[in-house]
Amino acid sequence: MNWKAIFVVYKKELKDQLRDRRTIISTIVIPTVVMPLIMFGFGTVMSKIIRQAQDEGTSVMVVNSAGAPELVKALKADTKFRLVSEAADVKQRIADKKLRVALELPANFDAAIARGETPKVGVLFYDGEIKSGIGAREVESFLQKYRTGILDQRLKERGLPPEFTKPFEMARQNVAPPEKVGGATIGGFIPYLIIILCFSGAMYPAMDLTAGEKERGTMETLMCSPTARINIVFGKFLTVLTASVATIVFSMTSMAVTGSLGGKLFLGGSGMAAASASGKGQAAASMMPSFDPAGFIGVFAMVAPVAILFAALLLTVSLFAKSYKEAQSYAGPMILLAIIPAVFGMLPGMELSAKTALIPILNLSLVCKEMLSGTWNWNYIALIFGSSCLYAVVALVACVKMFNREDVMFRA
Repeated sequence: MNWKAIFVVYKKELKDQLRDRRTIISTIVIPTVVMPLIMFGFGTVMSKIIRQAQDEGTSVMVVNSAGAPELVKALKADTKFRLVSEAADVKQRIADKKLRVALELPANFDAAIARGETPKVGVLFYDGEIKSGIGAREVESFLQKYRTGILDQRLKERGLPPEFTKPFEMARQNVAPPEKVGGATIGGFIPYLIIILCFSGAMYPAMDLTAGEKERGTMETLMCSPTARINIVFGKFLTVLTASVATIVFSMTSMAVTGSLGGKLFLGGSGMAAASASGKGQAAASMMPSFDPAGFIGVFAMVAPVAILFAALLLTVSLFAKSYKEAQSYAGPMILLAIIPAVFGMLPGMELSAKTALIPILNLSLVCKEMLSGTWNWNYIALIFGSSCLYAVVALVACVKMFNREDVMFRA
């Protein structure tokens, strides 16, 4: 193996790939654009939906409102709610998004309260619809305050202070740093996206450097050159690996810049002072996840062996094809091999263990999610990095062997 000859092949192939529009789009354009759209778009859209839901107010229908005049009066006094006239098809109206929340009361609600009974109140909403969910939480908060008011009145009638039913105060305090929250929010999705981009970044150069050259008739000329075949293989492999690594670098740089500037875009400008003061700007900024900076370096180190694995596998598979179109039919479905384990890594309850640490792609998805949230389990990190390197070496050896098979290189 001659590294000088490898570099000559690598330099030649890299120049050719830089002239290919498909490679530029998959390696630079898509990673640079997708990350800001995902991260900034997620925060912007979610904060806009929440602000819109708060500004519009929650439409509430009270079923059997005639039996609860005091509750209805309290609802009308709260500016967060808009009362809607009763209708028979209340569940259908919620399903059709014509109504956000409904309160289902017994016919004699106020009378039951007066008798000291405990009537059941139903809060109807549409699970999965964001505005309906927000409205349901606001209604539940209102009902808790209303219930506390009734309880205080009962205590007063019996000559007892309100503190009688509150032996202690409870305060909820979040001690998780912002990067932990960010990792828990979309930390599972970011590795999934990086894996897909890493695969797609290697796919087009791999197909072009194998099946594409066969189709153009230049593969035979290249193989007849005086340099050893292994030098040609490694030159092509390094070109594909460069495209894959470049995709990772651009995507992670874009993600880091977007994450660091996100909060400033929401709260940094003087025009946001009023929104920040009202709490809405702060809520918007909280929608922009932040990550542990060291996590980016860790993720890059863990993805590198997988990039080698993808580059070697795609070169091997594409080599079987006689044309670029045929290579697409082979390499295209292979992306499922990356997507399925990555999706499993996003499932709730899926955690790192001795078994999952040995499953390719899945182990990467799980460990990257932990790294982005600031959790470093060095035993699993070493096991995953070592196993990923082993898989990459096996794939690279298989790739070299395929390039040495004449029936594969020049099959009719």
